[in-house]
Amino acid sequence: MKSLTIPNLLSLLRMALVPIFIIAVRYGEPRKALLVFLIAGITDALDGFIARVAQQQSLLGTYLDPIADKLLLTSAWVVLAIPNLANTAPVPLWVTILVIARDLLIVIVALVLYLAVGVRRFRPSWLSKITTVVQVSAVVAVLVAGLAKTAPSEVARGFDALADVLIYATAALTLASGLHYLYCAGRMFEAKDRAD
Repeated sequence: MKSLTIPNLLSLLRMALVPIFIIAVRYGEPRKALLVFLIAGITDALDGFIARVAQQQSLLGTYLDPIADKLLLTSAWVVLAIPNLANTAPVPLWVTILVIARDLLIVIVALVLYLAVGVRRFRPSWLSKITTVVQVSAVVAVLVAGLAKTAPSEVARGFDALADVLIYATAALTLASGLHYLYCAGRMFEAKDRAD
């Protein structure tokens, strides 16, 4: 069966790692949470690479890969924002809300473009890709800051500061990326109107 390709199995594995990640955070084990998150990141890199090199791209994979990514990232931002849940640097709730709102905006815009204009693929922009990299980096930094709490105070403060910088960079880029998606969608609607 063509849908049971290695890339698709890796995407499914990434989905299966999400509850393990949440449990590790819930029980204040940032080392395990970080390890699971990094393994999930490796599966993400591998599934795309294998799909291209081994020509194992499939329709199922075009849905599974982004769903697995969003599931992992959204879960990470939600659980790390719950006070007293994670033994990590605190993530402001408003940043988590911004991250989730942007993802919902992308889904809604893609759906409207499909229904109104017939656009089937709404490719991520370079700004969106940078935003995702910074979001992932911020999660890693928050988890590492949790690990560094047992280190000397200067080291712990340094990791906390890095986590803060990446969290606020995530907020700024998430907002910019969401506005960019709206701008791109507007241009697609204008192009459709001119064509009609």
